[in-house]
Amino acid sequence: MKRFSFALPVVLALALPLLGADWSQFRGPSGQGFSEEKGLPTEWSKDKGIKWKAALPARGVSCPVVFGDRVYVTCSSGKRDDRLHVLCFEASTGKELWHRQLNATGGTACHPKTCMAAPTPVADATGVYALFATADVAAFDLDGTLRWYRSLTADYPSITNQVGMAASPILVKDRLIVPMDNDGESFLAAVDTKYGKNVWKVERKKGINWVSPFVRDVNGKTEIMFAGYGGLTAYDAADGAKRWVYAGGSGSIPTASIANDMLYLPGSGVTAVKLGPEGVEGKPLWTAKEVRPGMASPLVYRGKVYAVNDEGFISCGDAKTGKTLFNERTKTAFSASPIAGDGKVYCVNELGVTFVLKADADDYDPIATNNIGEEVLGTPALAKGCLFIRTDKNLWCVGK
Repeated sequence: MKRFSFALPVVLALALPLLGADWSQFRGPSGQGFSEEKGLPTEWSKDKGIKWKAALPARGVSCPVVFGDRVYVTCSSGKRDDRLHVLCFEASTGKELWHRQLNATGGTACHPKTCMAAPTPVADATGVYALFATADVAAFDLDGTLRWYRSLTADYPSITNQVGMAASPILVKDRLIVPMDNDGESFLAAVDTKYGKNVWKVERKKGINWVSPFVRDVNGKTEIMFAGYGGLTAYDAADGAKRWVYAGGSGSIPTASIANDMLYLPGSGVTAVKLGPEGVEGKPLWTAKEVRPGMASPLVYRGKVYAVNDEGFISCGDAKTGKTLFNERTKTAFSASPIAGDGKVYCVNELGVTFVLKADADDYDPIATNNIGEEVLGTPALAKGCLFIRTDKNLWCVGK
């Protein structure tokens, strides 16, 4: 294992309430796809309502993340897709602050739709942590200096996924939680953010899985919930001990959503279950079969649950009863997960068209349809009063 380290304090704890101005990880600071931001944009096009646009050096399907006045993005390039990129931009201006490159050490085989820049990085006050589908993980400080680097395939040589990995890491206090479900040695690990060393590592069942972990606080403890083969498992963030398992929450691609004491599980529709201190309580409360996520994760926002899928459907159900409110088919597939803020729900399809819905409405009636004309596969970020959209060519900042 190769490491570089610099002692920097970590002040971010994702198990705490939302930090409204930042979007520090996949699906935002809480991992649930919504922001407390106000004054978010409603209408734009490639020529109107754009604060700035920055060219990207290569393709990626990871999501942008924002912390402070920095936006971080990952890309991958090369004939074998084995050149890994981490970029940092000034959030207010779009100025490129730094660009670092690494050589991949793990396998680069994947489905043509994805690439090695598929997992979303995670950021805090010290910089950014980037995991790639090659199982390379690196930590950079605010100025782009490499703090430490690990080749997980060097540590665990059987790691393999011929379709391409995409599960994203999260931060819990001073630990980087690394999901590594694959056809070889599968595990969930807590890595020390200062040196990149394992604090704990738990074995998982072998099998390809693209779900990302998320957290909840219960009775003074932080649980890391991670779906996969055999169901959804909750681990103690302190030591990795298994707390409970729910067999009905198996993983695949989309990640579940949590709201108060309710857990919303994607599958053949969305299924709602009640969470207690010891895990899922009783039988499922309801299943909304017409609210069907595809690769995108469901969103729970202001009493409603939203889903988009690769058949082009945008659907919505009542979060308490599961009653379908609408199920509208559009012309193009969705890969990006729906996100929300300021009373608006944003659904971005693969052609770069964003449907803006009013969260208080029970009917499908977009208040705006905005097209930037470039491919979008990664979920946008909401921060600083803006919408940050990464396409196959550019990073767009939509807002004032």
